[in-house]
Amino acid sequence: MKPITEYKDYREYLLDYYHERKRCSAFTWREFAKLAGFASGSHLKLVCDGKTRLREDGAKRTAQAMNLSDFERDYFVLMVRYERAKTDLEKKKCFEEMQALCEASRVKILGSELYTFYETWKHSVVRELAVAMPGAKPNEIAKMCKPPISAADVSESLSFLVKSGLLTRDVKGRYHQANQSLSTGRLNVVAVAVHSLLRQMGEFALEALDKLPISERNFSGITMGVTAESYAKVVEELVQCRKRIVSIVSEDKNVEKVCRLNMQLFPLTENICNGTSVRVNQK
Repeated sequence: MKPITEYKDYREYLLDYYHERKRCSAFTWREFAKLAGFASGSHLKLVCDGKTRLREDGAKRTAQAMNLSDFERDYFVLMVRYERAKTDLEKKKCFEEMQALCEASRVKILGSELYTFYETWKHSVVRELAVAMPGAKPNEIAKMCKPPISAADVSESLSFLVKSGLLTRDVKGRYHQANQSLSTGRLNVVAVAVHSLLRQMGEFALEALDKLPISERNFSGITMGVTAESYAKVVEELVQCRKRIVSIVSEDKNVEKVCRLNMQLFPLTENICNGTSVRVNQK
C-alpha cells in the first residue's frame, strides 16, 4: 500500500487496506467490522461505498483494527475529521493539524505545496513577477504588487516557490516557471485553500471596481434563467474559455503586468422547476 500521507480520502485508504488484506488472506468485510467493534458486519463496506460515515470514535477503533502506528492512527482520525468538517474554516484547521503532525514526524503530505501556494494571493503574483522581472530584488518586486507587500514577504514567497519546485533558478539567478500553468487537480484539501484565494481575489475585484479607471479594468455580467442542461453547457463553455485564455497569454514572450481574471457563476434564486426557457439580461 501507499504511505498513508498520500491519501486525503479515508475511504480510499480503507478500501486499499481491505484489498491488500484480501489479497493475502480470506479477509472479509464482516471480519474487518468485527475487529473494529461494529455490530453490523457490513458497516465498513457501507462506509467505503459512501453510504455512511465513520464517526471519530469509530475511526479510532478502525485504526486500531488495522494495527496502525501512533502517527498513522492520528493521521487517519484527522482524515475522518476533515471529511466530517462542515465549513472551510474547520477543514483548514484539520489540514493544518495534518501538516503539523507530518512535520513533527518528518514526513510529507502529498499536495501540501499546492495547498500553501493557493492559501494566499502573494505566491501566484510573485511567481509571475519573478520571471517577468529578471534580476529584480525582493524590494523591487514588492513595490510592483497591488496591494504592496514587504520585501520580506517576497523573499519568503520566493524561497517557498523554489523549495516546492514551482519556480527554478538558473546559475545567473534568474527565475523560471517549472510549469507555466497550474491545476488543483483532484486534491480536495487544495480546494479549501483555493476558496480562501478566491475570497481574497473577490475583495481585490471590488477595490478595482471603485479605484481603477475603466481603461484598466473590464467588468461585465449576465443575469439569466437556466435549466440544468443549459447550466452544464455554460460551465463547460467557461472551462474551454479559460483554456483558450491560458493559451493566448502563454504565447507572450514579455510580460508587462500581472492581471487576475475571475469567472463566477452562481444562483440568485432557488430552483423554480417549471421548465421555463432561458431568459438573459446582460449588463
